[in-house]
Amino acid sequence: MSEKERLVLLPGLLCNARLWAPQISYFQDHYMCEVPDLAQEDSIEKLALSVLKSVRGRFNLVGLSMGGYVALELMRIAPERVKRLALIDTKARADSPEQKRRRRGLLSLAGRGKFKGVTPHLMPLLIHPDRMEDTSLTSEIYKMAEEVGQQAFVRQQTAILDRESHLDILNNITCPTQIICGRQDLITPLECSEEMHAGLSEADLLVIEDCGHLSNVEEPNLVNTALDAWLKRPM
Repeated sequence: MSEKERLVLLPGLLCNARLWAPQISYFQDHYMCEVPDLAQEDSIEKLALSVLKSVRGRFNLVGLSMGGYVALELMRIAPERVKRLALIDTKARADSPEQKRRRRGLLSLAGRGKFKGVTPHLMPLLIHPDRMEDTSLTSEIYKMAEEVGQQAFVRQQTAILDRESHLDILNNITCPTQIICGRQDLITPLECSEEMHAGLSEADLLVIEDCGHLSNVEEPNLVNTALDAWLKRPM
């Protein structure tokens, strides 16, 4: 019996394996689903190297938000390890000065012992306004943030702040690529996905209506359908 293909799922800031529960449930019968820990390093390069060490062989790679930054760094340093690439609600460009200022503000808030105030501050940016009263969704987001914790949050934000642009490598990526973005994503707006789509030769772009930054949990059926088709695309 042949071994299942690996499906590596990289979570975003303040997220862990809980983020990918809808995808793991959908794909686990046919793929070996793995969610590397992205909470232990303070640079995108170190995080990418940690993924390479933790996952064996070649794999299909999905990254959301910060996980997308790590996925693109993987494509810079070890593209031969990646069979297919999916980028969800993320971007290839580096942060603008305003975005860096906002991140430093959140780091300051966490440093003043107000870490629990970070997630309520971020919640309106993470999900569509229509989902703000969906306690089954928001409670999972709060649980993830609590599990990741203050120290890991500082490491992750530091990694994101210091990362370089990946726009320069887009035209080198030739594996089948799926880009997904919520129409109302406020953290990595649709224009960021459109920019990646324009720079990638083998990419499809799915825009999900009435959806924010965490599209894989806001609209899991649409995301799973798109990923299923992507995983079946020939190499």
